[in-house]
Amino acid sequence: MASNSDSIYYVLMKIKRHPELIMMKRARYTNTVMIAIDDQLKIADANFYFPDLSLMVNRLSNDFVAKNEDLLDDYFAMTNSDQPIYHDVWVTTSHLPAKRAYLLELSYE
Repeated sequence: MASNSDSIYYVLMKIKRHPELIMMKRARYTNTVMIAIDDQLKIADANFYFPDLSLMVNRLSNDFVAKNEDLLDDYFAMTNSDQPIYHDVWVTTSHLPAKRAYLLELSYE
């Protein structure tokens, strides 16, 4: 995955601006948030970034994290952590056809 992907940025911004797109949101552990959205959302290269019944896991580049700190902080606020300190952000994505959902999980380390 291009870790500074325009597609991932698009999805994160779309969800932030349109929270009604969220089908499920769950804080997992103290540093992770999992979000499911309707797979009808048009996403560039969706087959690549959201593979059917398979996980795509990648670390976001340091440049992406630095450039999009405010956006990533908004998602970090959805975790169970009370310490807003992280250095790396990992993104895990998948497509769940039976649920008609794209799954996106952000893990902060």
